[in-house]
Amino acid sequence: MKSISTKLCLLFMLVMASVTNAQEFQGKAIYESKTTIDVANFGRGRQLTEEQKKMISERMKQMFEKTFILVFNKTESVYKEEEKLETPGAGGGPWRGMMGNFTAGAQYKNVKDAQLLQEQEFFGKQFLIKDDLPKLEWKMENETKQIGQYTCFKATAIKKVDEMDFSSMRPRPPRDRNESQEKEKAKDSTSKNVMDEVEVPKEIVITAWYTPQIPVNQGPGEYWGLPGLILEVNADRTTILCSKIVLNPDEKETIKVPTKGKEVTREEYNDIMKKKIEEMREMYGGRRGGGRRF
Repeated sequence: MKSISTKLCLLFMLVMASVTNAQEFQGKAIYESKTTIDVANFGRGRQLTEEQKKMISERMKQMFEKTFILVFNKTESVYKEEEKLETPGAGGGPWRGMMGNFTAGAQYKNVKDAQLLQEQEFFGKQFLIKDDLPKLEWKMENETKQIGQYTCFKATAIKKVDEMDFSSMRPRPPRDRNESQEKEKAKDSTSKNVMDEVEVPKEIVITAWYTPQIPVNQGPGEYWGLPGLILEVNADRTTILCSKIVLNPDEKETIKVPTKGKEVTREEYNDIMKKKIEEMREMYGGRRGGGRRF
């Protein structure tokens, strides 16, 4: 009888240990994000010199090449940009100054509750964007590749693009822009929308590479839902690649649910952004010789 009790006790301890280990599991992944920008279409009808194109390309590179840190466990994750000191002499002009007012904070995902929270600072105001976690219909492909020490499998999906996704924005082709201007002739020039000058694709193909060697359905940004940690994402002109992984670090980080800021949906936040951008256009370029700047 004593032997049975001892065995049951040991079994209970093993079960509790496995549950505890699952709850305490944590990992940290470092991602490098790069977005390619075609500067050939910039200039709003003006011919840019090679030097000007190079300068614009460098400024875009500074804005769209970033390092992110993903801290994750089985159900939750926090994804945030790594803080860096500003490079001396790196100005960037008014465009960079304006973009500096779109400061993204920590992004929290809970894959169990399908919850997505994003802290966002916008022109000095704090917002907390709260939405359901978007779910992609992943298609498993018959391709593998090695990323670091991990064997990764390919998956693809079609994603609807957010209308205010700056990484996917591009100047509208001249022909389309002329057609848009013709439609606006009957309207007061002050009512023209700056967003008419740019376009965002409705949908894009997402290619992800995940590894079952780390069996969590987490990933960078809003990407998730695969049977393994996503180590690489290719989305339109943006590539996000994992450069380092640490599993079960000695010093674990607390995954906090963001709470700061005015709570809004993504749609509500986009409306706020569009109104502010149009306000900035009116203030700094909308009425200068009939020209429009973005």
